[in-house]
Amino acid sequence: MPGPLEAGERVLLVDAKDRRYLITLVPGATFHTHAGVVAHDDLIGTTEASAFAGSTGRSFLVLRPTLSDIVLKMPRGAQVIYPKDLGAILIAADIGPGQRILEAGVGSGALSMTVLRAGANVAAALGPDAPYRVEIRDVTQGIDETMLDRVLLDMPEPHKVVAAAADALRPGGILLSYLPTINQTALLRQALDDADSPFGLAETQEVMRRTWHVEARSVRPDHRMVGHTGFLTTARRLGG
Repeated sequence: MPGPLEAGERVLLVDAKDRRYLITLVPGATFHTHAGVVAHDDLIGTTEASAFAGSTGRSFLVLRPTLSDIVLKMPRGAQVIYPKDLGAILIAADIGPGQRILEAGVGSGALSMTVLRAGANVAAALGPDAPYRVEIRDVTQGIDETMLDRVLLDMPEPHKVVAAAADALRPGGILLSYLPTINQTALLRQALDDADSPFGLAETQEVMRRTWHVEARSVRPDHRMVGHTGFLTTARRLGG
């Protein structure tokens, strides 16, 4: 959104050492960091992407956060799905406007925010009118909805949901599961590949992300990378 920063907005502060802080602007409030104290009033009304000094004179950059920034910095109780996997999920599950999507294992809402573009974190990021409903349900016991376009599973035993997902998805619909271990993934693939399963075209992948250090003539891969985080498995609901 263009225009000056307003009270109530989430902003990202970046210090000289590239440390990042996600805060919500509140009139009269202050934010304390190792690099000094930042007064919210000094930010409200200023222009995004501008630099300013904290109480110690050290410089900060203020930006409106991207969805990736929010996912990595937002309050959470469980491990969120990393941005590198969120992007892959959107493509693998072919997420698009107007779809009816069931997500099981909402957690902190990172995937929900990404899918909706969609807990508490979802409302804070997208507003209270997002087309999003949370129910406390056990999807291994069945899914009431039918003719769904997509079923997204971020839960430890998705193989127990395959039969219910088959009944809930429309023909051609996509099931996608995110799992941390290959043992869990193998159980899911066994259920999807069963002779009685109406699913086909099953595929499993993982995404690696490696950044590069580029400074003058010093060009090399960074020493650290985001390697394995999870396995993405997709399958299509076949039949009429």
